Amino acid sequence: MTNLAAYLDSRAGPELAAAIGELAAAAARISAEIRAPRRVLDAVAGDVNADGDTQKALDVLADEIILGAARQAGAAAYMSEEREAAIPLEPDGPFIIASDPLDGSSNIGVNVSIGTIFSVLPTAGAGLVAGRAQHAAGFFVYGPQTTLLVTVGAGVASFRMDADGNFQMIDDNVRIPEQTGEFAINAGNQRYWLPPVQRYIADCVAGADGPRGRNFSQRYVGSLVAEAWRIFSRGGVFLYPADSRDGFADGRLRLVYEAAPMALLVEQAGGRATDGTRDILDITPTAVHQRVPLVFGSSEEVDEVASQHAAG
Repeated sequence: MTNLAAYLDSRAGPELAAAIGELAAAAARISAEIRAPRRVLDAVAGDVNADGDTQKALDVLADEIILGAARQAGAAAYMSEEREAAIPLEPDGPFIIASDPLDGSSNIGVNVSIGTIFSVLPTAGAGLVAGRAQHAAGFFVYGPQTTLLVTVGAGVASFRMDADGNFQMIDDNVRIPEQTGEFAINAGNQRYWLPPVQRYIADCVAGADGPRGRNFSQRYVGSLVAEAWRIFSRGGVFLYPADSRDGFADGRLRLVYEAAPMALLVEQAGGRATDGTRDILDITPTAVHQRVPLVFGSSEEVDEVASQHAAG
């Protein structure tokens, strides 16, 4: 059975392989902390993060653990959802690590899968570069199993953590099916959706009697990594669009450490990722915490969402 280290040795340079190895070790530690009997998972830390969300104690701990991995990897800097600005580390470091250390943390207390998203970025532009410039991207899911999806720009591989904290390969060629019968969106916000999203979802809900000519099912977890793992496993489309609410005109997900790494994985697995009009990987961020609408998954559905936006 191929493990993560062997896979990286064959696909990535030594510095990049070592960095992802450090992140995997950090994820194993976070997984252990989540499962620790003493841990009160949704305990509040008492602070707010750079996004204005109340931090859970586990958010803060996960951030410290990933920061430690970035230091061990010799990264030039660390960018995180939990920090206002980039943290300078090794001046001559070969890359920057950006992360959402604990994605889905609002679900901590209800035992829904949560995870860690990461991106390994070039130092040029202080890491604020278009997503296509990423050296690597991936995410860990802490659920019934601790798993990893990773790309170093040559396809996507999936791994499962064993009892010793090592990641063993599941599949070295993960592909998202082009077609799907599942969509994921927070239907509670329907009244705020803009017309292109309203039309797309209405066509899906109309099912076999509607313009799409087939039935769709809705899935929504509220944890980006859980949604993504399902889509990479069996297809689907995820939408977190812009809407008419104050503060939502540019979406809510962050480009640098959520949308861009997810988009790189998606495209490497044969899917698509867009903000409705532009490929996510073509957007150059102007700030660490820049927001962006995000639609990703099976290419046929993402194309359909894009065509609705093109129609106005």
